Amino acid sequence: MLDDAGVRVLQDTVVWSTFAIAFVLGAIMNRTHFCTMGAVSDIVNLHDWTRMRMWICAIGVAIVSTQSLHAAGIVDLSRTLYTGSSLTIASYLLGGFLFGFGMVLASGCGSKTLIRMGSGSLKSLVVFIMIGLAAYMTLRGVFAPLRANVIDQTWRVELAAGQDLPRLLGGIEVGPILRMGLALLIGGALIAFAFADRQFRRLDPILAGVGVGLAITALWWVSGALGHVAEHPQTLEEAFLATNSGQAESFSFVAPLAYSLELLLFWTDASRFVSIGIAAVLGMVAGSAAYALATRSFRFEGFSGPEDTGNHLLGGALMGIGGVTALGCTVGQGLSGLSTLAVGSLLVFVSIILGAVAALHYQIWRVERMV
Repeated sequence: MLDDAGVRVLQDTVVWSTFAIAFVLGAIMNRTHFCTMGAVSDIVNLHDWTRMRMWICAIGVAIVSTQSLHAAGIVDLSRTLYTGSSLTIASYLLGGFLFGFGMVLASGCGSKTLIRMGSGSLKSLVVFIMIGLAAYMTLRGVFAPLRANVIDQTWRVELAAGQDLPRLLGGIEVGPILRMGLALLIGGALIAFAFADRQFRRLDPILAGVGVGLAITALWWVSGALGHVAEHPQTLEEAFLATNSGQAESFSFVAPLAYSLELLLFWTDASRFVSIGIAAVLGMVAGSAAYALATRSFRFEGFSGPEDTGNHLLGGALMGIGGVTALGCTVGQGLSGLSTLAVGSLLVFVSIILGAVAALHYQIWRVERMV
């Protein structure tokens, strides 16, 4: 059993490991232009699926590798935010749609906001602050009662076995054969779809798809295995160190932005700590900045006018509200959540795409009206 000093050392190791993984992820996303908003936009405007195939490949890789960790007994995916028994359908659909609409107005999702911050975008810094404020207001502030007491209770289904597909089909004690069979079937199909296109079979798209997917799994290992303590010396209970949810976590970029602002605002409060989410935020910005500086692509960028400013402010607010309501973003639900094969994550994934498509058509309509 670890003593208090050992727990502190292990927690520091978890935080720095998260930062290192996020640093690499930030550099990969910057180099490859990995962007879920851009992926949807490319399809709508250019009929180009290359960036969407990056996202789909990343999902497939994350599913196969993450489910392998669970099947091997290394990480327990039943102890995550995504696989609980409550399927809050209204929250998933509404939150996902709001997030998808907002990310188009703000020129990118939470992860893309961090990547652009690292590349010198002052616009993204404003979006970061807006996402964080709106997310905190939805987590614990003025919007929290509406979310918790109304939206989360509407169209709510309780599933005794949990909402991840393996346990839905095989029961609570689902075996590794069924779990890996589903993972290989679903994940393998997604990877095959991505590689079926010749345009995808190049260095950067493959680096994005495989690199992002493995980063998701790496953080599951850090939080769910390295940071797992069977008996915390202070509480004598099981603990997942440096997590805000108290469960195993992987990448997500809505609530962690709120927690980052909270830490800055309450720095002298001894109860605050650098969590996995905060370390991931810092690592993403640092990794993107390092790549931008190394390739001399770092450029300061500001707003073009009042309408541009308003769109980004509104987009950031919608992402903060929607991301918390949906329990995640394009990365949180669209990658980390889907890697657990959670049904709720699939609902959010579809809702985000529908919201983004609606926003893109709204922008096209706006342009046509001005002509």
